[in-house]
Amino acid sequence: MRVKDFEGRVAFITGGASGAGLGQAQVFGRAGARIAIADVRQDALDEAVTLLQAEGIDTLGVRLDITDRTAYAAAADAVEAHFGDPVTLLFNTAGVNGFGPLVAATHADFDWVLGVNFGGVVNGMLTFVPRMIEAGRGGHIVTVSSMAGFTGSPSAAVYAAGKAAVINLMESYAIALPEHGIGVSLLCPASIRSNIANALQTRPGTLAEGSSFSDDPDFIALQARLYAGGMDPIRLAEHVRDAIEADRFWVLPFTETRDGLRAHFAGIIAAYDDAETDPGSAAERAAAFDEYRRDYRRLARRD
Repeated sequence: MRVKDFEGRVAFITGGASGAGLGQAQVFGRAGARIAIADVRQDALDEAVTLLQAEGIDTLGVRLDITDRTAYAAAADAVEAHFGDPVTLLFNTAGVNGFGPLVAATHADFDWVLGVNFGGVVNGMLTFVPRMIEAGRGGHIVTVSSMAGFTGSPSAAVYAAGKAAVINLMESYAIALPEHGIGVSLLCPASIRSNIANALQTRPGTLAEGSSFSDDPDFIALQARLYAGGMDPIRLAEHVRDAIEADRFWVLPFTETRDGLRAHFAGIIAAYDDAETDPGSAAERAAAFDEYRRDYRRLARRD
């Protein structure tokens, strides 16, 4: 069920008080959607709601820590009660980052970054997918990963690992959800005009001890300058809107990264040439997998 008309639909956007999330709220709100923005920062949330409402966009602000499953379910209930309709547009946009040497990374670093960037997406999907299926109104889900999810990183390895997990998870949902009339898109940005350089300010105190991430003001200022030159969030959200309307999974508008990604995957494919494998054995293994897939689909249909 391809979504081409956003008028009256209810959209839930995590990280919606700034950056990519706020851009999504503006673009889809202007297209007629009713907007719920969720964010952990109350001051930013209040400012964003004021901005959106001044444009005439029907907006609800929800303070939410997306790592809190109970709070997430309560937020979904509140949004549905407020608008009187189910959420049929879900944007898993919130994210955090930190930079530091991988060899110094701590459990707390992984718990924080993976908790938000991957766990927050899981919580969004497990909260809203069953509701969207039950509502039977179709819809679309957009999740933000990153170009960093395609390759390793010596300084943002924890972030890159979480974003890689998001890519794989959403590829799976893109297989599972169309039969329910729900489309899936995956946005992989490079650099956006956002305040992610200041993400350390949102790190919970319970996960702050032993951090390997740099809080040097000069380094954070350097990151802020980088992101200041990134893609405008509204333009980015327009790319997302186009992908939804076309029912397209991949949203990769950062064409400056194309050559690097092509070289990366070319190296992976070239590795097949380094393996000496008996063609007959390979064919047998492939046939076994084909048989497994057929039987699995048969059993799934029976259930």
